[in-house]
Amino acid sequence: MTLHENLAPGKYKLTVDDYLHLDETGVFGPHRTELLDGDIIVMNAEYRPHGWARDELAYRLRRALELLGSDLTATSGSVHASGHDMPMPDITLTREPRGQGAIPLASVALVVEISSTTLRRDTADKVAIYAHAGIAEYWVVDVNARVIHQMWNVAGDTYASRHDVAFGDPIEASTIPGLKVETSDL
Repeated sequence: MTLHENLAPGKYKLTVDDYLHLDETGVFGPHRTELLDGDIIVMNAEYRPHGWARDELAYRLRRALELLGSDLTATSGSVHASGHDMPMPDITLTREPRGQGAIPLASVALVVEISSTTLRRDTADKVAIYAHAGIAEYWVVDVNARVIHQMWNVAGDTYASRHDVAFGDPIEASTIPGLKVETSDL
């Protein structure tokens, strides 16, 4: 955003380019951030329940994808979802895990958010962002309720199909044929 004398009073959303420029200047310091609907979100500290669930599920997804011979891999990193959105999902299934910059949106098949303190944001704001971006499937792992909220079938800014999977039951991706992982001990 370039400020100039004709700028009307009001609230302005940052663009991804603005956000990246701020990040390059070091303004965020050691803090992990993401850009959601033009707002900078400073991410919470990560505690063991969140970290364990993320690492274990990412490992299980990676193994399952390898066994399927899939060209997808489970990784983490920012996704350039729109002009005002650069979320940082906990796990992203992508065809392009390597390279410079954010994970390309076109390569993303499924995203996972691990939720221990951010459930409202993950099941509302991020649903709209991921669905609007056309990400085919979205999972929210609710570590407190011990359930995975599985969403697919993009319908505008939401997902028309939803299913909850309790920890201990296997979860099968709806949009990636044959991808199934166990959820016990998450």
